Amino acid sequence: MADTLTKLAYQTFQDSISYFSLGHRTLLTQLRQWLRPEIKLEIQTVSPTLLGELAQRRADLLALDWQEAEVGIYPESLLFDHPWDDFVRYYPTLLLDTPRVWDRLAKGEAQAFDEDIDTATYPQYYRRNFHYQTNGYLSDESANLYDLQVELLFNGGADAMRRRVLAPLKRGLEAIATAKAGSRSDRMGMIPFSHMKVLDVACGTGRTLKMLQGAFPALSLFGLDLSPAYLRKANQLLSRSPQALPQLVQGQGEAMPYRDAYFDGLTCVFLFHELPGPVRQQVIEECFRVTKPGGVLVICDSIQMIDTPELEPMMANFPVLFHEPFYGDYVRDDLGQRLEIAGFRDITTEVHFVSKYWVAHKPA
Repeated sequence: MADTLTKLAYQTFQDSISYFSLGHRTLLTQLRQWLRPEIKLEIQTVSPTLLGELAQRRADLLALDWQEAEVGIYPESLLFDHPWDDFVRYYPTLLLDTPRVWDRLAKGEAQAFDEDIDTATYPQYYRRNFHYQTNGYLSDESANLYDLQVELLFNGGADAMRRRVLAPLKRGLEAIATAKAGSRSDRMGMIPFSHMKVLDVACGTGRTLKMLQGAFPALSLFGLDLSPAYLRKANQLLSRSPQALPQLVQGQGEAMPYRDAYFDGLTCVFLFHELPGPVRQQVIEECFRVTKPGGVLVICDSIQMIDTPELEPMMANFPVLFHEPFYGDYVRDDLGQRLEIAGFRDITTEVHFVSKYWVAHKPA
């Protein structure tokens, strides 16, 4: 009975976020068309059939999310770990910032930053207003709004998609632990995942790291991100946990400040669609370099044309509605081949809702 009530609560929780997200987007779209009629967007029509397909994909994602919590891959508490305080505090800020987003959208202005933000030290591909958001990823206001924006975009499914990296990561780490135990004459006293190190590449505001904290408390966690503002936000979020604070470092994924073969596992969530093709390859090669032999890399990112051609209208509309200059190339890029070129093997892929996952292993 308790599990039934918890599952009902989870479904109600997710449905509430979904309805709010839909209402939010509908309202802002109508307001934009009324207040800014000069903004003409060439977007493809999304058919009722496609909308039904998306609804089913979301339902399947949530069913799997519940199932993996139910069998103990991660605690059920993670299903309800929503940043409500940020929602209440920053939703009005998001609404007030919307006219500025519309201004950039109308002008096609995607490289505008406030005068107090120095962009000179960042790579060129990063110096832009991704999603047309104010100051890109380089302000505290942007960091405060990011998780809220992403949840509204994905109808409350963003965290459920992030959690899909936990099961393959756990399997990869368990394989490492088993191999280590098998290589010792005395297997007694082995604590699963103790002394193992996992890096979240492009950790952003720390949402994935917080899930890793909750699912695998024995891990030593690390986070790398280019934005000092987002790292400050991550530090605030992760400091609330009684567990050890992950080591957060500012740096580029294509030039990681770690020694070779340092990590047992790596995760990377929603990064590659915002990178030019050559930089994607550099990041993957750096992931290979810092992964221990036998280690695992789990990537979560957007769906691609090769897997879901039926969702082409949505993929075509995304870079129009949100400044995503590298997305069109990404959806046709073969990341599996890039992983093989870097040296990864045993590469598998999965698709859940509107996200795709690569699980790759470094040969032992």
